[in-house]
Amino acid sequence: MLAATAISQSAADPLSGLVLRDVPEPTPRPGWSRVRVVASSLNMHDVWTLRGVGHPPDRLPITLGCDAAGYDEDGNEVIVHPVIGDPDAGRGDETLDPGRALLSERHDGAFAEYLTVPARNLVPKPDWLSFDEAACLPVAWTTAYRMLFTQARITAGDRVLVQGAGGGVASAAIRLAVAAGAVVYATSRSADKRAEAVSWGARAAVAPGERLPERVDVVIETVGEATWSHSLKSLRPGGTVVIAGATSGMNPPADLGRIFYLQQRILGSTGCTRVELVAMLRLMEATGVRPVIDRTLPLAEIHKGFQLMIDGGLTGKLVVHPPGPARPRTSHK
Repeated sequence: MLAATAISQSAADPLSGLVLRDVPEPTPRPGWSRVRVVASSLNMHDVWTLRGVGHPPDRLPITLGCDAAGYDEDGNEVIVHPVIGDPDAGRGDETLDPGRALLSERHDGAFAEYLTVPARNLVPKPDWLSFDEAACLPVAWTTAYRMLFTQARITAGDRVLVQGAGGGVASAAIRLAVAAGAVVYATSRSADKRAEAVSWGARAAVAPGERLPERVDVVIETVGEATWSHSLKSLRPGGTVVIAGATSGMNPPADLGRIFYLQQRILGSTGCTRVELVAMLRLMEATGVRPVIDRTLPLAEIHKGFQLMIDGGLTGKLVVHPPGPARPRTSHK
């Protein structure tokens, strides 16, 4: 089968280690299931793997791709929950299992015609959700959901700042927070992406570092060094910053005086649980909110997709289609 595989890592030239090649079709181990992938989507996690960030080189080669929607071995439409871990080892939360791994970290990922995962990781795909939409959810959307509702515990009327509108997690956070009745502000260097954020329901979108109309209760932070100072200054006393990434750098000035004097809370967030994925699907059904898809590409053009992500040329998600039988029609087709 065709697969997009990381064979080497380079911080300066990450795409030099990405190859499309034929690999054997996977055989599931006991307790696991094989999935025929209909759609997947790109995440910054895939870029970090190619750059050698957080992914030891001794785990190469490995098939990339954290997101997948497709068919299980019985022909059921499924979404693949991407966190492979033991809830019992994480006190009921598989993201807290010290041995947990995201799909494509220790197990071959979704940029292929087939993949295998524990049977527990298969979630029925609702018929109101297309395969392309479903493929956007497992990493970016569930990360945003956990940040907003599990970590920050937002409620209707809360003021929320989302840094870096346009990225997968940020665009999901804007749409989910708006759907939950929050007042949302967003930032982006791009005027087009600021306009998109407003079209998704944000009350206002400003350039990075620009003063907001009011201080916020929650900041959704995935940018890191470039926006950290603005995040803290935009937060009300007692407010919360939730961090799930740092694409511009990991070590900004901490500004501890501001944090303790204003009693601000800084929370980390990684991935989501299967329960949270199911809960998010219920929210989406109730509110009608859906993922933002920038474009779709065949697996054969995945290098182009990676370059668009590296260049910041995407607004929302890029969906990847592996070769295979014609994709079935759904209510969204």
